[in-house]
Amino acid sequence: MSWDSYITNLKTPDQSGQCPIEDAAICGIADGTVWAGTPAFKQIQPNEIKRLAGNRSDFAQSGPMIAGIKCRLLRDNLDTEGMHVMDLKTAADAQGNTYSVCIGKTLQSIIIVKGTKEASGGQISAKLHTILDYLRKLSM
Repeated sequence: MSWDSYITNLKTPDQSGQCPIEDAAICGIADGTVWAGTPAFKQIQPNEIKRLAGNRSDFAQSGPMIAGIKCRLLRDNLDTEGMHVMDLKTAADAQGNTYSVCIGKTLQSIIIVKGTKEASGGQISAKLHTILDYLRKLSM
C-alpha cells in the first residue's frame, strides 16, 4: 500500500480554498517508522513516534518533540472513542511563529499534521479527520 497518496490528499485545499497543512506524516505505531511524509516530517524519529503512541502522562509538564520541534499539549483525546486526536502547539520558531499540530491515532498508525502559520486548529483537525476516519473504518 502506498501511503504517499494520503499525504498528497492532506496537502490539498480545504473547503475555503486554502491549503492549511504545511507538513504531514503517517507513522507505524509498532515499529516507530515514518511510512510517508513531507520532507520535514520524514525526519520524525522512532522514539518520538513511540512516545506519542505510548504513555503520555507527562505531556502536560513536558510536551513531545515532533521532528525535533518542541510542542506543548493542548488536548489529548487519542484514546477517547470517537475522537482519537491530540492537539498540540509548537514552540515559537526563530521568527516567533507557532504552529498548530494535530495527531490522529488508528489501530496501526499515527497521523501527524502541522498547519501553516495562518491555519486554525479547526482547519487542520478537519483535514486530519478525513483520513483518520477513513483509515479507522478500514480497521487500519
